[in-house]
Amino acid sequence: MGDVDPVMLLATSDAASRAVVGSELRRRYGGDYEVVVCADYPHARAVLEGLRRWHREVALVIGCYGPDDRDGLTFLRRAYGLHPSAKRAICAVWGDFASTADVFAAIGQGHAELLLLRPERPRDEEFHGAIVDALDDWHLAQGIGFEAVRIIGQQRDERTHSLRDSFGRNHIPVGFHQVGTESATRLLTGLGLTDPELPVVQLAFTSPPTTLEAPSDLEIAEAFGLMAPLTPEHVYDVVVVGAGPSGLAAAVYASSEGLSTLVVEQQAVGGQAGTSSLIRNYPGFSRGVSGAHLAFRSFQQAWGFGTDYSFMRPVEALGTDGELRTVAMADGSLVRSRSVVIATGVDYRRLDVPELESLVGRGVYYGAAVSEAPSMAGQDVYVVGGGNSAGQAALHLARYARQVTLLVRGPSLAASMSDYLISQLEATRNVTLRYRTAVVGGRSDDGCLMGLTLGDPHGTETEEVGAGGLFVLIGSMPRTGWLPDEVERDEQGFVRTGREVSTPADGSMRLSLETSLPGVFAVGDVRAGSVKRVATAVGDGAMVIAMLHGYLAAHPVPAPAP
Repeated sequence: MGDVDPVMLLATSDAASRAVVGSELRRRYGGDYEVVVCADYPHARAVLEGLRRWHREVALVIGCYGPDDRDGLTFLRRAYGLHPSAKRAICAVWGDFASTADVFAAIGQGHAELLLLRPERPRDEEFHGAIVDALDDWHLAQGIGFEAVRIIGQQRDERTHSLRDSFGRNHIPVGFHQVGTESATRLLTGLGLTDPELPVVQLAFTSPPTTLEAPSDLEIAEAFGLMAPLTPEHVYDVVVVGAGPSGLAAAVYASSEGLSTLVVEQQAVGGQAGTSSLIRNYPGFSRGVSGAHLAFRSFQQAWGFGTDYSFMRPVEALGTDGELRTVAMADGSLVRSRSVVIATGVDYRRLDVPELESLVGRGVYYGAAVSEAPSMAGQDVYVVGGGNSAGQAALHLARYARQVTLLVRGPSLAASMSDYLISQLEATRNVTLRYRTAVVGGRSDDGCLMGLTLGDPHGTETEEVGAGGLFVLIGSMPRTGWLPDEVERDEQGFVRTGREVSTPADGSMRLSLETSLPGVFAVGDVRAGSVKRVATAVGDGAMVIAMLHGYLAAHPVPAPAP
């Protein structure tokens, strides 16, 4: 069905809204979408049922709610079961403040993703801006569009999964072709490959296209032209290690204020936040924003101000060179800087279930709900975790999976998850919450996850369940193993800053985000005592640059050696 236009469906019994909104949809989107307008909700439901039988893609479903139509919210709630991947919007009339409570309650409970205000004038760009944002998120989740990169490999293979996730999070249009399918066979024949080492990665945007067999990250970066030489002769004002929300914010403020800035990232922009399907509580985004979009916009913003980037290079060591700091990469390259900002974030803790570790990428995933969700269609899926990331993953997976079960070790979610997420989880029909439950074992079939053993974290009773996917989003393991002993860390490995740092022998005090190593700062989730929220991570990144100015003023660029 790839050549058939996706559907945008509007349903309302209000003739005025139907005429205005229907006209706007057909005029703006009729060339790329099939716009369907229904005069009553039973008819609209029948149309959606037919579209599901015909395997048609539905991008957006709009229901109206106001004085002349009180059935739109009920319709949207029921539409989810027919086309769970479609975006759902409530269209209201400006000035109908009596409906506000019902509309926002429906959005809070997950019955719709966004609010539209009916256009009251021609070229109502606020109305269309909301729709375009929703369609952009839908296309990103579906993986529909230009294939700048093609991957040929096995669906359940750890390296293939890692590459798909990395490309997707870096906003690179990627197409996946399962070995043995017609499209994969056709591509391999065209490349003259009969028994290649998998996965095969083709960069379709180069001229001629570049083909790589089982490439390493460094080989991919070189093929992309991302391997600009890093020379120790050049001295940056600041090197930011990590391109999550805090690192990108630091880069935006540093480069916009005239500091020469380099960001080093070993995988993808956005960090853990980049894997979130929808962040609803980030200030300024009333309709919510996907982690990938938020990260990519920050990446472009810093790039526009002059930030240099180095991707696919893991950092191995932090050192000193007189008054300068050095950052050593896994490929042997080295950069020097007057200051360093540690923004490496955290990894999800491992489950510590031996039989599941060999299944990572083959049904067991740490994070990655966005990239793998479509492959969970029709399956029973389990999510482990009690934080916002786990809640967002469960809701996103529920759009595709037959049933999603969120496993929580504790007795409730109240202390660890935002209330709006809890309400949405409880209101989603194919999501089940199980408390005081842990994964204690697993089973595989032909090297892929087949089932799980669940049990009480503190008991002996167990239960066997079938599972097509397991997504683990628990705890935090700071990425600090590359740091020298001079950088103090707490018992869990998080970097101490400011007053938490031991007082040096000279009695000097560290700035609030400065580590025990002068000129080295820590921001975001990697910092001891940080609040694990995107907004606070961005705040760290902004605040650290104000402190850097003071440090750099007190430590001018060393004079070059004669």
